Amino acid sequence: MTLEIIILFIIIITVIILFALEIFPVDKIAFFIMVSLLLTNLISPEEAISGFSSPATITVMALMIIAIGLEENGVINWLTNSLKKLRGVPLFLMVPVFMFIAGSISAFINTTAVVLVFVKIINELTEKYNIPNAKLLLPISFAGIIGGSCTLMGTSTNLIVNAVAMKRGVERFSFFEFTWLGVIFFIITIVIVSLMAKFLPGTSKPNLSNVYDLDEFITRGIVSKNSKLIGKNIEEIFGKENHDIEVIRLKRKAVINEHPGKYTTLKEGDQLLLRCNIEQLIQLKEAGDLIIIKKSEDEVFGHVDKQADNREEKIQLVELLMLPNSPLIGKSIKTVGWYDLHGAVPLAIRKRRSLRNPGRRIFDKKSDEIELRVGDRLLVEVTDNDLEQLNKMDNISILQEHRDINVVTRWKRNLTFGILLLVIGLSAFSIFPILKSALIGCFLMIFLRCIDLGKVYSQINWQIIFLLAGMIPLGVAMNNTGADQWLATNLLMVMANQGSIMIIGLLFLVTMFLSGFISNNATAIIITPIAITIAASLNLDPKPFILSVLFASNFSFFTPVGYQTNTIIYGMGIYKFKHFLMIGGVLSIILWITATFLLSGLL
Repeated sequence: MTLEIIILFIIIITVIILFALEIFPVDKIAFFIMVSLLLTNLISPEEAISGFSSPATITVMALMIIAIGLEENGVINWLTNSLKKLRGVPLFLMVPVFMFIAGSISAFINTTAVVLVFVKIINELTEKYNIPNAKLLLPISFAGIIGGSCTLMGTSTNLIVNAVAMKRGVERFSFFEFTWLGVIFFIITIVIVSLMAKFLPGTSKPNLSNVYDLDEFITRGIVSKNSKLIGKNIEEIFGKENHDIEVIRLKRKAVINEHPGKYTTLKEGDQLLLRCNIEQLIQLKEAGDLIIIKKSEDEVFGHVDKQADNREEKIQLVELLMLPNSPLIGKSIKTVGWYDLHGAVPLAIRKRRSLRNPGRRIFDKKSDEIELRVGDRLLVEVTDNDLEQLNKMDNISILQEHRDINVVTRWKRNLTFGILLLVIGLSAFSIFPILKSALIGCFLMIFLRCIDLGKVYSQINWQIIFLLAGMIPLGVAMNNTGADQWLATNLLMVMANQGSIMIIGLLFLVTMFLSGFISNNATAIIITPIAITIAASLNLDPKPFILSVLFASNFSFFTPVGYQTNTIIYGMGIYKFKHFLMIGGVLSIILWITATFLLSGLL
């Protein structure tokens, strides 16, 4: 083993740890990869940025644009609209039907977009007809994952594996070349998950106050002219009998104090931002020492409407799920401004569980430096009027509320769907490569005004783009240093005198295990070169080995952190880690055994 290979392995192990523990966002890790490889001279500057021009990266971005157009023009909602008619179907039939539809659509449309639409539909069915959402959400996530593995454009992982293989001289995959295998895995998944759905919890409509250990309101008040609070400090007023009341902010004569001390003395006209429970809120109103209002910060911390206390609005708690590229990512309760949330008031953050964060962690105003990440949930207090504006925010999903579907013309919807069919047809019949077909689809979407470029810039998941651009040079470094050859040689020594079925099985198992803890794209980029080298060393057809990596990288079922849709479902607080481990674990073992026999039979 050379020094270069040792350095590369250190970088790879560091990257795997960073991915697994989620210490940094994936885009930051991608930049770490590029810079570390560059500083250690394992790749050239041109190779360091080669990921940005990679066909796989551009294809993924083009397909994201098409998926955005499909969602904006109501195509996904149109394809899933008939699901609401299934409310009278028995649950044991509803689960496989939902899975079949979700998986079928995911074979051609971005899996995350499809699953999010299903989440909204299922939550609506739960609210109106008491259909147990917990029996359906995890199955449709699994179905979306397995469905995406059925075609070349179904998931970015497939495109990455295909691009790496082509760069190594392997003939590219056609659009439906491995679909027959994906369909077999898809059928097995539907059967296994449908049978094991009885182990899932029932209807889950958690009370937000209980979920967040929070029965409190953010209340705005003004010290009245004859208030008994005048001349007293915060400690005297709220620090003894009313120790549960917290003064979050104070404004006096246009000067805002974000963290008023306990010895701050109150004066007439002071404008306070308080946190208290409903009983304390009633007491404050009845005492008359504070004019309690529920209006915007402009009215409380700007000019004061004298009639504000007589014009209370209906207040509700709403939970926001952070999706990739959300404008709130990286912000904390302290830094999320009123304009960021269109008038909503942030109350608490619930961090998504991960290996580094396995417990149930709630962060409120007392620990307001905690930053929001993808999959986290933000609890906000909002009026009905402000909720309409909140619904318009990009890259967040409002849980326990439902967004209005955009009103689009049938002609625009059909045109968008036609563009999707054109892209599929051009690639499926090998008229053009998938990259060329996807770019043509993007051009038509934009040229025919099916999508606005401004919307595209805000909704593309740039984290995935930078992840791919950063990970691809890692594959280049493995080839430059000979690390892939070294690994393949040593693996073959370990598996000496073993048949191809054992080699395929071990490769599939290692890849699937790794994809349960780090990004499936990252797993594919690391393992694909090794698989190709092993096949070359054995003088065997590389495609079964490559397909082992392709499918195993996608099969992130046994943990909620390996695949984005699992993360979103898990982040809703309905499931525990054991549900993924039990159902996903059984499914993974059965798929591993099946795939080993099928793929080894191709040799």
